[in-house]
Amino acid sequence: MLVRIRHLVDRKKTNRTMVRLRALLRSNEFYLIPLALVIGTLAGAVVTLMAHIAQIAHVVIYGIPVDVHLSAHASVSPWAALIAPALGGLALGIMEWSRRRMKISNAVDPIEANALRGGNLSMRDSVVVSSQTLISNGCGASVGLEAGYTQIGSGIASLLGKFFNLRRNDLRLMVGCGAAAAIAAAFGAPITGAFYACELIVGVYSVGSAAPILAASLAGALTAQWLGGAPYSLEIPKVSAVGVEQYLALIGLALITSGVGIAVMRSSPVFERLFAWMPVWLRPVIGGLIVGGFAIITPQVLAAGHGAMVLDLFHDMTIGLIALIIALKVTACLISLASGFRGGLFFASLFVGSLIGKFFAELLELISPHFVIDPLVAMLTGMATLGVAIVGGPLTMSFLVLEMTRNVDVTAVVLAGCIVTSICVRFMFGHSFSTWRLHLRGETIRSANDVGWLRNLTVERLMRSDVGKVPSTTTIAAARREFALGSRPGIVIVNNADEYIGLVLLPDLFSSDLDTIADDIQVIELARLIDIVLIPEMNVKSAMAVFDEAEAEMLAVVDSTDSRKVVGFLTENFARRRYVEEIDKATRGVLGALS
Repeated sequence: MLVRIRHLVDRKKTNRTMVRLRALLRSNEFYLIPLALVIGTLAGAVVTLMAHIAQIAHVVIYGIPVDVHLSAHASVSPWAALIAPALGGLALGIMEWSRRRMKISNAVDPIEANALRGGNLSMRDSVVVSSQTLISNGCGASVGLEAGYTQIGSGIASLLGKFFNLRRNDLRLMVGCGAAAAIAAAFGAPITGAFYACELIVGVYSVGSAAPILAASLAGALTAQWLGGAPYSLEIPKVSAVGVEQYLALIGLALITSGVGIAVMRSSPVFERLFAWMPVWLRPVIGGLIVGGFAIITPQVLAAGHGAMVLDLFHDMTIGLIALIIALKVTACLISLASGFRGGLFFASLFVGSLIGKFFAELLELISPHFVIDPLVAMLTGMATLGVAIVGGPLTMSFLVLEMTRNVDVTAVVLAGCIVTSICVRFMFGHSFSTWRLHLRGETIRSANDVGWLRNLTVERLMRSDVGKVPSTTTIAAARREFALGSRPGIVIVNNADEYIGLVLLPDLFSSDLDTIADDIQVIELARLIDIVLIPEMNVKSAMAVFDEAEAEMLAVVDSTDSRKVVGFLTENFARRRYVEEIDKATRGVLGALS
């Protein structure tokens, strides 16, 4: 009995401690920094573990030395190149077939979670996605692990945020911290990780979010370094200064990579249609066989391409070989993703962009031997600009170059190229690869900016259901007796089937001009907005557009587009006030006042 009482007392103390801790985290963003450090440390450890597992898989499957990256190996066994991706694809195909059979919804990625779900990520889905990414990369498919890194990092952050019952903006911020730590750990670049989170996951540069994101990013990078080093780190030797005359050529390179990036994203649905007719379990098997065939030609198409990029940075290559590797790598990436392999194009875009830069420098030297640009500078510019075109984040890519080279002059020209690429892609296409794939699924988001609140704020939540209804045959005098002036903004007129046929505002109903004829005239004569109504599923922004177009103060809400049964009404003043309140709430974090 005493043991049981003691257990209950201890449990009560624990609950009280958790309540106080949750209250502390919700009181000020400063207290989120320790939580961000924990998230960063966990993300850094998981990233390092995933990288080691993938490398061990490459060593075991392809027989490469343990200290050599798969894509940097001179050649691979043709049998391993064909069988490994095919078997890995079969495993993924069976998983996808099982998911569809059990009618489990698609996993949500960090961008979608922060844009539409207030940072709510399923840890189970994150583990599944990260495992699938690990299988894809481990068997040699032409995808990177960075999508798995950010997914598991963000999943850990969301899990801890929900455990501490954080508010919506704080939970979104923690998801950004998880993604920042994952990228920082992968590249050994904490500033890059922080800007990745701000630009691509949180969606804004916020004073209030800077400290937690930087803390998580530093913790992730330091953890990965302590556990053996960042898996995607690149050491760039001293780069020559960039002359002013070279800026124009490198801006031209940025425009070329913009076009390549748009072409890659436009091609993705075309490749998906090529596999659409196959059974879902068979698609990644066929995709794996094709990628394996490319790997027999050159192993540089395998996995993310980190080893190949390091190799190509410092080796002379013919223009023809560069073009061949670019074509094979881009095709292998699109086939891998279209057929059902999981992974990201972050590092693949950096690798292909560096090859485009090398190709551009050598072609320029061939055309004009007197005008030469440093191939290494061209590779860094191509790497960053294609990264911006496909992944997004001009500052993310610029700081990645800065942390790789520690050269401000080179970073300046890279930043100029990244800005040009970002503007060009936004103007001509409007999506990054992540948001483009969401667009193909039917979503309309273009960034991680929080628009989930807008979808949740529907007419159904805003409307009043105590609508005043009168039959169309009711006289003005009878309607006046039933509804007193000021009791409501207006009344709805219905027919014998209780269907909407118009509305009358009460000030119009009580107009003095109608006093002498109120007993003789029916309210139907005063009906307005006969064909203009709202439906419950509309969000507040769509409702505001209807109010503005109709110049209405009040609108009836009907059951659906196919039904005219009235279920409520909404006034413009109330809808506008709630809209402004929610916008204020969603943007308050920009100045550090997270709500």
